[in-house]
Amino acid sequence: MGRAFKFMAVGTAAVAGAAAFGGPATAGPVPSRERERPSRHVLLLSIDGMHQSDLDWYVGSHPTSALARLVQRGTEFTNAQTPVPSDSFPGMLAQVTGGNPKTTGVYYDDSYDRALLPAGTTSCTSVTPGAEANYSESLDRDPFALDAGQGLPGLPRTILRMTSNPTTLIDPAKLPVDPATCQPVYPNDHLKVNTVFGVAKAAGLRTAWSDKHPAYQILNGPGSTANIDDLFTPEINSDAPTESADPNGHGFDWTKDNLLTQQYDSYKTGAVVNEINGTDHSGARKAATPAIFGMNFQSVSTAQKLFQSHTEGTDQLERGGYIDETGTPGPVLANALDFVNTEVQRLTGAIRRAGKNRSTTIILSAKHGQSPIDPTQLRRINDGPIIDALNTEYAATHPGTPSLVTFSLNDDGMLLWLRDPAGKAFASAYLLSHSAPGMDINGNITQVASSGLSDVVDGPTFFGAPAADTRVPDLLGVARVGTVYTKLNPTGKIAEHGGVNPADRHVPLVVSGAGAEARQTVGDQYETTSIAPTILRLLGLDANALDAVRQEGTPVLPLG
Repeated sequence: MGRAFKFMAVGTAAVAGAAAFGGPATAGPVPSRERERPSRHVLLLSIDGMHQSDLDWYVGSHPTSALARLVQRGTEFTNAQTPVPSDSFPGMLAQVTGGNPKTTGVYYDDSYDRALLPAGTTSCTSVTPGAEANYSESLDRDPFALDAGQGLPGLPRTILRMTSNPTTLIDPAKLPVDPATCQPVYPNDHLKVNTVFGVAKAAGLRTAWSDKHPAYQILNGPGSTANIDDLFTPEINSDAPTESADPNGHGFDWTKDNLLTQQYDSYKTGAVVNEINGTDHSGARKAATPAIFGMNFQSVSTAQKLFQSHTEGTDQLERGGYIDETGTPGPVLANALDFVNTEVQRLTGAIRRAGKNRSTTIILSAKHGQSPIDPTQLRRINDGPIIDALNTEYAATHPGTPSLVTFSLNDDGMLLWLRDPAGKAFASAYLLSHSAPGMDINGNITQVASSGLSDVVDGPTFFGAPAADTRVPDLLGVARVGTVYTKLNPTGKIAEHGGVNPADRHVPLVVSGAGAEARQTVGDQYETTSIAPTILRLLGLDANALDAVRQEGTPVLPLG
């Protein structure tokens, strides 16, 4: 793999262009509870994959870093937990809705809904409901283009010109269909509850966000695609500028080497810096700095998952992930943490130069963690043959019946939707009695008992889902720590997320700046769902305006 992807930041020219407007724009309309509002701007940062232990290690090793200053100047919640499944969609939605999957209706970005019709359905009265609800990068007009098919010339240099309305970049023919209307169901209307962006928008405040696929227009919430004024979603799984290509002519995507991921993340940082400076994400149009805005970083997640990668300062491939059971980052992950720290410093510096440091609260967390941390626990298991064998055994013992599993999603846990829920006991017994080949960190293969699982539990019971929930998985397979469902490739991924293990869920949560108590540590357990009502409280808005907060009683974080 060549070094054509040497790290290049984008956004400097755009930031300079913002300065040409004569400085930051004045704030837009404010809520009526102005005097109760400790913050005018909340910047939400999700460092995906980061564990609380990673933050502890970095702050301890770099006590004068930007991340350390965030912790020192704010309240740190050291026992924060993501929802289950600990995956990107439910993890992000928790932070902006205040709800778990039983309330949001979103269990994964790619799942199953017994009430919807398959994508492409046009005759809705003749099709039996039940369809995959895929809201991943596959929805893009062109999933191989960084701009998702917008057609910008000069990519990646011109990516900040990408549209602020990514709904236009979603191919409706790829969306599941609502049988009642016979119309495609866009991501935002798949979500069952509102978001902080909708509440802020209703109060006359400006909103923005930056994330990794156009499908993140789900964050608008149901009924509107305009609750986020400025939504920047360059496609992370698109072709990156490398010298290598597969037989179809497509190159590596931005997640296949950590320097590529860092380059990709820098585009989003540039977009947020422009918003801090009083323009939209492109830097070309004047706009008030949003009341709620932010981004997610992918660099830490990639560094944890890659077996090896290029890293800054060497042409040699270095080891990804951690180097021991205590969670000491290896060279690729340590470099990724350095990069994120530099980008956080870039953001906080922009806030300070714009004169907004006393009116801005920064909330740092993660959509999900990653498992395993200890590399010796890794067992890569190919899940496809397990599901195939389960279906074969079921057909052999139930003559004349179709396959049992109608859809499954397996990363470091199993989510199973069954054609016949009466087959739960059969599926559970089979999975827990089945052994499968598993590959360790060194490429050695041994048989792994119980399909790599420690337990199989009833999905509706585990999630506390209502009886009418058409989306809840029938079964949840709880993976043993170290199980990663992937191909048996010696250089394949060495960590994953989406499960229930501690390393999947125990993420950082820091609230720093306006409205937060400096140097305060809270050890009580909070879910990342509490971020959403806290954002509204910081802005002087009613936390109970969020549907999920009312339904689940989600608490606001105590900030002193």
